[in-house]
Amino acid sequence: MGKIVYHLSVDDVQNVSEEELGRPLNERELEVICNNLGDQINWYDAIAVTINNYISETKKTA
Repeated sequence: MGKIVYHLSVDDVQNVSEEELGRPLNERELEVICNNLGDQINWYDAIAVTINNYISETKKTA
């Protein structure tokens, strides 16, 4: 497996829950959320946009 370049922690999930719900998730809720979180993130677009933004910026300074 390659190097992990980004990760989300349980603390990250609980912080969002506190902001959105005003409370932490219980164990069952946390399990369900964590098991499904990756399906909600558009990884390809996030990577592609970041690459294109970086390449665009480096072309301006070259």
